[in-house]
Amino acid sequence: MKVLEFHDSRDEDYLRLSLKGSFNPQAELKSELEPFFNALEEYADGWMPDVVSGKRQRKYSRPSCWKGLEERRRERTSGIGLYRTKWPALDMSLSLSFPPLPPELGVTTKVKPLSFFAEAESCRKLVEMVRAWACRYPVTHAWAHSSDDAALAGAPRFGRDQQTSIRDGFDKIYMVCWLNVFGARLVETVGRERMLSTPAHRVEELPNGSVLLVTWPTAADFASKEARLAQARAHAHLRPDLDFDTVLRTLHERSAMLAPVEPRFHPDLAPLLSRVVDGAASHERQRRIAELNAWCPPEPEEWRPADSALPADVDDLERALEQYSLYAEHLVALLHSEVPSVFKATPESLTDADFYFWREEFPKSRLREAIDEHAVPAIGAYLGEVLVRNLGGRWIPRQKLEEAQVLVGNRAWLPFVRARNYMRSRQSLLDYSLTWLYRVAERHRG
Repeated sequence: MKVLEFHDSRDEDYLRLSLKGSFNPQAELKSELEPFFNALEEYADGWMPDVVSGKRQRKYSRPSCWKGLEERRRERTSGIGLYRTKWPALDMSLSLSFPPLPPELGVTTKVKPLSFFAEAESCRKLVEMVRAWACRYPVTHAWAHSSDDAALAGAPRFGRDQQTSIRDGFDKIYMVCWLNVFGARLVETVGRERMLSTPAHRVEELPNGSVLLVTWPTAADFASKEARLAQARAHAHLRPDLDFDTVLRTLHERSAMLAPVEPRFHPDLAPLLSRVVDGAASHERQRRIAELNAWCPPEPEEWRPADSALPADVDDLERALEQYSLYAEHLVALLHSEVPSVFKATPESLTDADFYFWREEFPKSRLREAIDEHAVPAIGAYLGEVLVRNLGGRWIPRQKLEEAQVLVGNRAWLPFVRARNYMRSRQSLLDYSLTWLYRVAERHRG
């Protein structure tokens, strides 16, 4: 069974559901969890898991769930993963903690794409499932919402440090999501009468004193003006210390940050920038597209006019060329498993290398000494070799690496200087990309 890869190379928004409830650790585990699986199987319409993961993967069934929980059982914890082999994609986990830890049942559910919850009936069934769980396993707080919007709101810490967030939990109304279950303690803090009078699509007091609140019929259109207005009204009602207009303006600002932006990248760098954007977290992607639409790479300065090129000053020309080739092979050795195209030494392999170094945050994640001593010579030599092989360039060796040149048309390029500038920072990987220098050299070769 091959489950769908939920977090693939290009992230996208999804519905995230988080619930932490209490359960009776003294009860027989199967009977205690029967209501959980009953609700899941009744209401997970269209996104029901078909794979259970314990120590190994099995086709979904109740016996598979019990087996997985048994395999993962430790003195204080247990848990299983639940997945799908067909769209929509699912990444779901059920975790249990036992005394001496506080007995807790935790559920994290991610369903992608978010558009699956554009229909009111799919959303109603999800709400009913959460209601059933919250009635059976009393919660402190449970929520379901767009993952992107929750991330922009600062969930789950909301500006607090990790220690404070863990200590205090959801101790006040930091955010009103599409679907919320506020535990009895939080209801009393806000005021039960106030909580139950919240203007919302659905407000229901549950038998254990918690309150279920749904702001809008559907989850997928959370960013629409109407849904944002409903969300702001509910939030300002539950937090009378907040200004309604400020709350609404903040929500609209988040909607604007998530609104689609048409890519208009520099044509020479579009293949690289498209991959940079795809590598961004989905809640940051539209902002990143806008930034890169406005960005223009600086013109390369690592060159001399051909008639001002420094002459070769090495004693053995062939030996110098062999050394450059050896340096370039070092880069091939470094990248070949992650960037197979590096063997071909083409313009496309430069773009692949650019993205690899950017994705790995190479200038920051490696020791500066190693970068200066090994990476810079390897990158510079490889860039020079690509200029030689693809643009008919010619090396002009120099005793000092930074003075070595590749003559292409009416310019003598300085690939080792470019490599040094390139490896300054993550932003330098774009400003001084290998791809950009190659494309400029290509335009000037004739």
